[in-house]
Amino acid sequence: MALDPPSAEAVEAARAMGDAARRARVVVVLPAYNAGETLRKTYADIPPGWVDESILVDDCSTDDTVEVAKSLGIDVLQHVKNRGYGGNQKTCYAEALARGADIVIMLHPDYQYDPRLIPMMILPIQLGILDVMLGSRVRTRRECLDSGMPMYKYLGNRFLTFLENLGLGQNLGEFHSGFRAYRREVLETLPLENFSDDFVFDSQFLVSAVAAGFKIGEIPVPVRYMPEASSINFMRSVTYGLSTLGAVAQYRLMRLGLPPHPIFAHKPRRG
Repeated sequence: MALDPPSAEAVEAARAMGDAARRARVVVVLPAYNAGETLRKTYADIPPGWVDESILVDDCSTDDTVEVAKSLGIDVLQHVKNRGYGGNQKTCYAEALARGADIVIMLHPDYQYDPRLIPMMILPIQLGILDVMLGSRVRTRRECLDSGMPMYKYLGNRFLTFLENLGLGQNLGEFHSGFRAYRREVLETLPLENFSDDFVFDSQFLVSAVAAGFKIGEIPVPVRYMPEASSINFMRSVTYGLSTLGAVAQYRLMRLGLPPHPIFAHKPRRG
């Protein structure tokens, strides 16, 4: 049975949503470490017309990441010493805010995530529906494993996400995505300087965002694992998992009335 064409009202509403999103200043930040092999493909898939500026922060790469980024016309900031994954993001967000970003997209330049989905990340934020958007890689178990996600990472992801949903009162498919979008107010409110400079930065960010009352949503994104993509090893994954559980425990202790951890030292929200 043929479907009826969309009404003029529906077409106009879709156009209005696109126009609204494009009026916001959108900045993509790329926290990079040895991403020379994958950066070009990642950047090429950013949809034209949706992003006003891209910034790459290089954390002392030993390959040609900086040269590739400059050849693509991406603005590059270079750390003089390695600050770690979380420290890299702190520089990313400070620079994006300084350049007037209304919405900040954090995109790993390792080509694990599909930048073509950036419009879907932007719209719920621009329309005031959500404050944080995540790209969830976990739609089905088979997709994850067939796409190369190691079994231990899949099981760890599922275990941690279950406990995070339980402890934080959320219902997300994944808490551990490297493809995220934030409303400016989120970055201005959360005490980013109090978060770890290591990988647990991402978990502390979401725990702190929940505590501050920000609304978090997600969209499904394809899983793409490949040898040249960045990935942490088993032992660092264990450390990350334990640190993540620690951040959730700090949230629960605060809710019980204990003195809050510094990751909850939120700045006053606008309005």
